[in-house]
Amino acid sequence: MERNIGFKERRYIEELRILTKSTALDCVIDDRFDRVIYVIRPGDMGLAIGKKGENIKRLTNVLGKRIEMVESADTVDAFITNIFKPAEVTVIEHSPENGPVNVYVRQKSDLGIAIGKAGCNIEKGRLLCRRFFGIDVAEVLLAPEAV
Repeated sequence: MERNIGFKERRYIEELRILTKSTALDCVIDDRFDRVIYVIRPGDMGLAIGKKGENIKRLTNVLGKRIEMVESADTVDAFITNIFKPAEVTVIEHSPENGPVNVYVRQKSDLGIAIGKAGCNIEKGRLLCRRFFGIDVAEVLLAPEAV
């Protein structure tokens, strides 16, 4: 999947590198929810967050937007699981021919976390899955065994 990174995104990625010494593979500016979503190189997540979230707080002050970070992964399933953390994803149901995927979470409390306030987390999943793998997230549901 081809991704274009504009000037503003490059500037935000460089700001992250300067403040945290971690590497971001991509940056998405989401004006709808007034946030910046970074896709962090695998293994750099702790460095990017910092002790007690210090780096995120500093970056929030510098950029003036809410900061969210997702750790990159090689497979679609691992990436989707990382997007919806801390909610515990149990099953990812793929549709044929790169159709939309359904994400199932273990507990009812995880359902609220995965969807997010006003649907911000499911929207983050849709944005990143489209951008990285060309697929869409259809729904986040409660796993059948949890009902």
